[in-house]
Amino acid sequence: MMGDFNWKVMEKDLEGLSRRFESTSKNLANANTPHYARRNVSFEDQLRDLIDGPRRLPMKVTDKGHIPSGPLTVSSVTPEEIKIFDEKYRLDGNNVDPEREMAVMSQTRMAYAAISRFAAKKSSLYRLVIGGR
Repeated sequence: MMGDFNWKVMEKDLEGLSRRFESTSKNLANANTPHYARRNVSFEDQLRDLIDGPRRLPMKVTDKGHIPSGPLTVSSVTPEEIKIFDEKYRLDGNNVDPEREMAVMSQTRMAYAAISRFAAKKSSLYRLVIGGR
């Protein structure tokens, strides 16, 4: 199970979704804080690039000082929390739209539930194989 690429992708996806839960809840908690910049967590593009493979030839990294052209392994994918400053929702500089945040929260909840169900199904298949039935 630990060497399974799909399992590692599911783990990283759940990690990114849980970080998105945290940032969205921070956004909702600070909806009335003046000059608060909402946060967004991005990780899907990195996972998609890793899963689909490179669109161009990846540069070879032979030294620690080299900059890789993309994520090389699933463990190198990191969910990034980005502050969004350029959108304004209210006159006091706060850009948190509670309706948008609730929609993001619902979308994240559905994605988390789907990945959790898939992980549960996959682990039950492992149990079935190990049990020999």
